[in-house]
Amino acid sequence: MKVVWTDRAKARLRSIRDYIARDSPRVADDVARRLLERSRQLEVLARSGRQVPEYQRDDVRELLERPYRIIYVILAERIDVISVMHYASCCLTICRI
Repeated sequence: MKVVWTDRAKARLRSIRDYIARDSPRVADDVARRLLERSRQLEVLARSGRQVPEYQRDDVRELLERPYRIIYVILAERIDVISVMHYASCCLTICRI
């Protein structure tokens, strides 16, 4: 199945990369590459990620690539990566709810 990064997910990836690049451009590139490579496993194993606890939907799942979460939705014809975020930012969001 084809994996597509949405504009929002691409923007989040760029934001993560840019933030890390302030201190280490090489590490920033490595992190971005690692996240992109990890998402490729979905081409073969779409349900390999766990359900996203905040949504409780079988079609909204996440791959964990520490310290990041790659959040995606399984559609009929493709898989859309809808966001990528650091674990810490997720905890802050969840705590506010």
